[in-house]
Parts: sequence; C-alpha cells; structure tokens
Amino acid sequence: MAFSWIYNVWIILLPIFDSAQSSYSEDQCSWRGSGLSQEQGSVEQISLHCSEGALDWLYPKGALRLTLSPRLPSAAVGPGGSSSGQITACVKPSENFHGAQLYLERDGVLELLIGDRLEASPPPRVRCFSRMPGEKVALFLQATPHQDISRRIASFLYELRGDWTARLSLDLNPVSSNEGACRPCNNSELLMAVCTSDYVVRGNIKAVNEDGELRAAVIKVSATRVFRQKYALFNGSSRLSRSGEIRTLLQCGVRPGAGSFLFTGRVHFGEAWLGCAPRYKDFLQAYAQAKLAQQLPCELDVD
Repeated sequence: MAFSWIYNVWIILLPIFDSAQSSYSEDQCSWRGSGLSQEQGSVEQISLHCSEGALDWLYPKGALRLTLSPRLPSAAVGPGGSSSGQITACVKPSENFHGAQLYLERDGVLELLIGDRLEASPPPRVRCFSRMPGEKVALFLQATPHQDISRRIASFLYELRGDWTARLSLDLNPVSSNEGACRPCNNSELLMAVCTSDYVVRGNIKAVNEDGELRAAVIKVSATRVFRQKYALFNGSSRLSRSGEIRTLLQCGVRPGAGSFLFTGRVHFGEAWLGCAPRYKDFLQAYAQAKLAQQLPCELDVD
C-alpha cells in the first residue's frame, strides 16, 4: 500500500527504534490518553523507553506517533549467545480494539498491522515484526472516522526483545519470518538458553492441545523440577507436582512423548513460549561435555 498521501497529511515518521530524545510520557513504559483534547488532523507525539508496556488511546481522534527507544540489556541476545543487532517487536491488541488502525511503515510502504475492528469480527491477533540493523521502520496509529467515538478505545500491549525473538513469532500471517523457528537447538544454543531463558524446567509432556485463536500448540507439562522461572508459570501444591502450559508454533508438529525433557523459553504477554527442549538425558550429556571442556556459559544445579 503506497503511503504518499498519508505521508503528506500527517508527518515524516521517525524510526520506532530511535535513539533520539523525544518528549517523554510520565510513565516511560506505558501511555494512556484521550483524543477528546486533540484537533482533527493533529498528531500526538509519544516516546516510550521500555522493553514492554501498554498504550491506551481513549476516544481516538487525529493520530499518534509512537517512538520506542528500548533500553535493552547487552545480554539480550539469541540462544547461541550472538547478537546481530536485530530487534523484534510484537503488539497484542485488546479484544475490544476500536476506533483506529495501527500501521507499520517500512521502506516507503505502509503495512496494516491492526485494523479497526468491526463489531462482529473476531478478536485481532498478535502481530510481530523485526528491524534489521540500519533499517528504517516506524509505527503510527490513525483514528478512523466515526459519528460516535464515546465507545472507541484503541489499546495494545507491546514487547521488544533482542535477537532471540527472531526464532519465534506469535504472528502466523507474518510481517516477520518464522523461518527456522522449529529447528532443534544445537548444544551451544541449548547451553546459552539455560542461562538466558525466562524459565528452565524439567518435566514430562502430559498432552498437546491446539489453541485455535493463536493457531498454536499448547503443551501441558508436568514439572518435576523448576530450576528457574521469571514468572509464576508452573504451580502446584508441592515441589514435585507442579504443572503448566507452554506454547509453540503449530507448524512445529509437537506430539506427546514418553520421557523427561528440559524445557526452556521466553514469556510473551504472560504466556510461556517454547525455546530449546531436548530430552533431559541429551541435555545432561551436552552439559557434562561442556563442563569437562570448561566451556559452560553458566552453571545449573543438575541431578
């Protein structure tokens, strides 16, 4: 979709991952505001500086320009420990997203990420995209004309991460690519995942179901040991009876299987997504070899 007409009407869009200093919102992670104070055709300038947060635009009118300058840690790298400078962003619209459209601009072309939801349409899905080093991308929200804006709220959550998200996209009609997302981790990637993942859990697969809304596989896990979890993902009445759910791309074809696994991965919008997941005995072998060669990136209190 060519965007020259919008480009002329609104603004020159600045990069979403911009290092320039713009006006700060009071909360550097989230923003909440109303279009009632905006003039028709005006553009509100917003700058956020966190790796995750939320935006709530009540009674949309005019447009918003959102500049995200995340202060990602230097450790925000992929499972293999290398960083290509790529940053991946995901936005999760609210189920009642109304009154605006969210666009991604890349190389002079507008791509619609989230449209103005009609009353009878299904809830919008998570959309993800990546920015390669030196690439110019931008986001903006444009209000859609309505006679009655009193019930219109355009809200979404956002996440920005380092190179590791290149292997996983929650967007199955992608602006970003899922290529390689189902590839098994090699030993170097596995050992780095143990150090950097949001959760590291030993457990068994009880069942695999399908999440129709996300078009993802939901792995029901019985956790026999929780080495680490950033959020309360695996819960139970005792240390040996914890359970939880892990999601992965449906195209990866995960099936229930006997035996013990080591599950690692990241948390996206409060849900665990799968990273590396070898059989536990294979992990122990890789761990022992790396320890003998003094090449462990970090230590884990294994059995």
